[in-house]
Amino acid sequence: MAHQESKLKTGIAGLDEILPGGLSRGGLFLFEGEPGSGKTTVALQFVLAGAKAGERSLYITLSESERELRQGAASHDWTLGDKIEIFELNPPDSVLDPEQQQSLLYSSDLELGEIIKRIFDTVERVNPSCVVVDSLSEIRLLAQSSLRYRRQLLALKHYLARKGTTVIMLDDLTAEPGDKTAHSVAQGVIHLEELAPDYGAERRRLRILKYRGQKYRGGYHDFTITTGGVNVFPRLVAAEHRTPRFARRQLSTGIKEFDALLGGGIDAGSSTVILGPAGTGKSLISIAFAMAAIARGEKAALFIFDEELGLLFNRMKGLGIDLEAARDRGDLSIAQIDAAELSPGEFAHRVRKAVDSEQVKTVVIDSLNGYQAAMPEENSLLLHVHELLQYLNRQGATTFMTVAQHGLVGQMQSPVDVTYLADTVILLRFFEASGQVRRAISVIKKRTGLHESTIREYRISSNGLSLGEPLAAFEGVLRGTPTYLGEKGAAVEGKRR
Repeated sequence: MAHQESKLKTGIAGLDEILPGGLSRGGLFLFEGEPGSGKTTVALQFVLAGAKAGERSLYITLSESERELRQGAASHDWTLGDKIEIFELNPPDSVLDPEQQQSLLYSSDLELGEIIKRIFDTVERVNPSCVVVDSLSEIRLLAQSSLRYRRQLLALKHYLARKGTTVIMLDDLTAEPGDKTAHSVAQGVIHLEELAPDYGAERRRLRILKYRGQKYRGGYHDFTITTGGVNVFPRLVAAEHRTPRFARRQLSTGIKEFDALLGGGIDAGSSTVILGPAGTGKSLISIAFAMAAIARGEKAALFIFDEELGLLFNRMKGLGIDLEAARDRGDLSIAQIDAAELSPGEFAHRVRKAVDSEQVKTVVIDSLNGYQAAMPEENSLLLHVHELLQYLNRQGATTFMTVAQHGLVGQMQSPVDVTYLADTVILLRFFEASGQVRRAISVIKKRTGLHESTIREYRISSNGLSLGEPLAAFEGVLRGTPTYLGEKGAAVEGKRR
C-alpha cells in the first residue's frame, strides 16, 4: 500500500479542498499578497486549527506587535491560547542606540545575523510543530542582496525541515517585480489578491501558484473575510460532482396549456432560460415552476438579484402565490443577492449548499442580468453559468433563469446570450392588438424533446398565470406589431381564457 503523506489542516475548509487536504507536514509554504489581502488572518486561522488539533505553534512577528496580533484575533472572536506562542521580534538594541547608529562599524549584516539567531533560539525553546514568519519583507530589506536573502531563507528552511516543522512565511510583495527567490525555496506558493471594482465592495481571490509534488485545483478562487475568519469558495468544476443516474421524467407546470406548449412539460435536471423585456412576467413564470415543484413534494430555492423581497412577497400574494408561507414551511428557500457585494464564487457556493445540504430540486436565478453584474467580463459569466448548469444537471436539479432583454416592443437585444447553454428557451413578448397591449409566449428551443411551434397569448391576473389557445390568426406577434389574418370583424377575445 502506498504511503499517504500526512497533512496539516489550514482551518479553512475551502482552502483545504483546493490544496487538497491541507499543507504537507514539514514543508515550507509561502502566502503572498499586498497589504490588506488577508495573509495574517489566514496564518492566524492556521495556528488556531493546529492548536485545536493539539499542535504547538510559534508565530514570529517582525512587522506587527503582539498586541496588534491579539487585537486582530479578538476581532474574529478568537483567543490565542497557550498552545500558540507569539514571538515579537523587535530590532536589536544596537539599532536603537544613537551612538551605534552613527558608527561606521554597524551594518545590516550584524542585525540580520542576530535576528536569525534569535529565531533559532526561540524555536529550540518552544519546539513547535508549526511556525509562522510574518513577514519576509524585513528579512529581505536587511539582506540587501538577493544572494544573501536566498541564503538566509535556505538556512531557515533546512533548520526547520530537520525538526519536521511546517512553516508558513508571509510576504507583502515589496520586492522588485520578478524577484522569485522565495518561490524557488518554498514547497507551495499561494497568491492572495484584493481587487477594487468601480462600484461595490472589494473582491478577494486566491490562486495556488505552486505545490511541489501535489495535485491541486488551479485557477482563481474567490474568498471573503468576515467575523470568524477567511471563507474560501473553490472554483466549481462540474466534472468532479457526479451522482448516480436519475429518472429524466417530465415535470408538469400545473397549467394544461403551458404543458402543451412545452410538449408535455419540463424535463427533470434540465435548464431553462426565460427571455423577455421588463414587465412580461419572467419572474412570475419562473416562480410558477418553483411552486409546481413544491406541489409535487419537492423543495425549491429562489435566488433573487433584482427585486426587494418584501415587494416580491406582496406582488406574488396579489397573484395568488404565498411565498412566505412556503418559506415558513421549509419548502422554499429564498435568498436576496446583492451583485455589488457578492462574488460569483460565493454565489455558486450558495447554490451548491442549497442543492447538497437542503436537497433542493428546483433552482430559480432571477436574473442573469444581476448575475452578470457580479462578473468582470461576459466571457467569465458564460463559463460560470456553464459550470453551474452542468453541476445542477448532474445533481438532478432543474434550473430556471431569467434574462431581461433591452426594449419593450419590436427588435430586442439580450445583454448576454446563454440560450446555447440552456436545454429550453421560453420567449416572452408584448404585442398590440385591438387597441390593447397583450403578452405572447412561445418555446423557441427544447433540446430534450418536441414542443409546440405555436405562439400563445397569456394573461396575468389575481389567479396567477393562464394561457390561451394558439394565435393562429396573427402574424408578426414576436415583433410586437402583428397583422391580423383572420376573418374580418373577428377578434382575439374569443381566443382568451
